[in-house]
Amino acid sequence: MSSTTPPGWYPDPSGRHGTRWWDGAGWTEHVGPPTSQVPRPRIPDETPTATVFVWLLALLPLVSLPVAFLYQPHIQYEVVGPGGYRTVDPRSVYTAGYFLLQGFSVLVYAAGVVLAFLDHRVLRRRGVVRPFPWPWAFLSPIVYLIGRYVVVRKVAPGRPMWPLWVGIAVVAIGFVVGIGRAVVLFQQLVP
Repeated sequence: MSSTTPPGWYPDPSGRHGTRWWDGAGWTEHVGPPTSQVPRPRIPDETPTATVFVWLLALLPLVSLPVAFLYQPHIQYEVVGPGGYRTVDPRSVYTAGYFLLQGFSVLVYAAGVVLAFLDHRVLRRRGVVRPFPWPWAFLSPIVYLIGRYVVVRKVAPGRPMWPLWVGIAVVAIGFVVGIGRAVVLFQQLVP
């Protein structure tokens, strides 16, 4: 450590303890918990916590809503077997619109992961120590958004969390629209 390093908890150079206090001039006898448990330092009040990437991530599911309505299956039945059983004709379900929707969903998923990565990188540049790990976006973008704001509230308490609230609202709207679409499709399946 150099004499220009500010006082604080740093990894213990001896390796016996998690952290040791650096007083600005030298190591002291005070030891602490591992680095992962050391409180994150606050960022300056003028440093913004919202990025363009987190806003795009919050609004990303809205992009897929219009594409979801492009898929309009017209369920048709066919009679098969000696008993004259009716079954759904798979050609009426697996149309070009279906495959377009599936491909677009994969692109939106990948875009969510990339946006989380870019947001994470910007937060690190703005001085956030140990921002929420971006790979959680592989599980879901909303998981990343929630975790991100848990960390942001620690380093910048009292800041507005509009991207998180907008993201939750967009997910809720998506659930309502998805349930409505599922009911309509189910009604088509019932002869």
